[in-house]
Amino acid sequence: MEERWSTEHVLSLAPDASSQKSAGKLSSPAPWSGTGTDGTAVWGECKGSGRTPYRTVIELATPAYQCSCPSRKFPCKHALGLLLLWSGSPEAVPAAEPADWADDWLKARQERAEKRAAAPADPEAARRRAEKRGARVAAGAAELRLRLADRVRHGLADQSTAGPWEEVAARMVDAQAPGLATRVRELDALPQERLLEEYAMLHLLATAATRVDELPAELAATVRTRVGYTLDAAEVLAGPTVRDRWLVLGSRDTADERLTTRRVWLRGAKTGRTALLLAFGRPGQAPDLALPTGHLLEAELAYHPGARPLRAVLGTRYGAPEAGPADPPAGLTVAEAVAGYGTAVADDPWLESWPTTLADVVPVRAPDGWYLTDGRHTLPVRAPAVPEAALWRLAAVSTGRPLTVFGEYGHQGFAPVTAWPAGHRPVGLTNP
Repeated sequence: MEERWSTEHVLSLAPDASSQKSAGKLSSPAPWSGTGTDGTAVWGECKGSGRTPYRTVIELATPAYQCSCPSRKFPCKHALGLLLLWSGSPEAVPAAEPADWADDWLKARQERAEKRAAAPADPEAARRRAEKRGARVAAGAAELRLRLADRVRHGLADQSTAGPWEEVAARMVDAQAPGLATRVRELDALPQERLLEEYAMLHLLATAATRVDELPAELAATVRTRVGYTLDAAEVLAGPTVRDRWLVLGSRDTADERLTTRRVWLRGAKTGRTALLLAFGRPGQAPDLALPTGHLLEAELAYHPGARPLRAVLGTRYGAPEAGPADPPAGLTVAEAVAGYGTAVADDPWLESWPTTLADVVPVRAPDGWYLTDGRHTLPVRAPAVPEAALWRLAAVSTGRPLTVFGEYGHQGFAPVTAWPAGHRPVGLTNP
């Protein structure tokens, strides 16, 4: 029997709160006609203000959306409303063959994907581009080392020669090193007491970038990633893949004026490996990856290369996500979590946090902030990475009792993402 998404999961796809509210008004059968689902897609026509109804279709695996309405939000309220209807009222969205207009869009989408996969590559041209970029990155990294050394030579308190770092960041963009540019821009916002620490880490990264060909293959891949090199999903999937039943540990969205980033963490039921999937959306558009927390997905993943492989690309799926185990995933003590992060940093010195599941911890609010304790050791909660409302929600879920918490642990503290109260399904703490 087809498993339908929860209301919470559908609403997590919304680009903003107003879209959630508008979708709720379209979640009843009244405005809809011609609805149906074949297990891989949902479609329907929604009565609007005009004479012609809006045609809406959602491909569930990605998911991907198409609607004839003029909305610039993505997914629009009609797609969200249809998903809410499909989720909450199965009888209103019966099993059926796709309508002709829905089938045309679904087939066109599949054909585009097949053409992209079959596109020929020119290895010689790719080699020339890589050499040219490598020379630019090395030159930019060398310049950055000189700039950092100059600042330290004059002293951090001497502001006579310390202008804004934006000009240096622009030079890193010209050098095709966007990762270096991002870290450089952040220097202007850092407090004085953290500058020397960040100068040192940035200098180490710039030095590694000038000598990347001398490094071990795994560390060289990590350096290239930190500098800003990217790999296409198809390129990653061309390498080794790992098939497993992946438990969705949680997800978190972060946004700025240019981009919404969705981070989804998985853990393999057989391999025990953790993976991070990333998806991106433009302003007003939710990222196109949505996997319900606590569910299991049998699929193949391909990891990006690195000294500490974590980021992965989702490959072939073997069915839709299904409800996961009632028991929470295995977790660590606080002491084990600290040791685990230390081991990860030994492999990747620039690693700011590592996905961690804590077992039997209790959230505690103190005058100087929030903490998680297992009765023997305590971790500070990383602020302001975690909204205050999420921490109060964690406290309400706990009610003073130990629970399992998944999140990211790093040198600044622990950022909770999902909580498993005893005897209950997981609760997302950060997304709607």
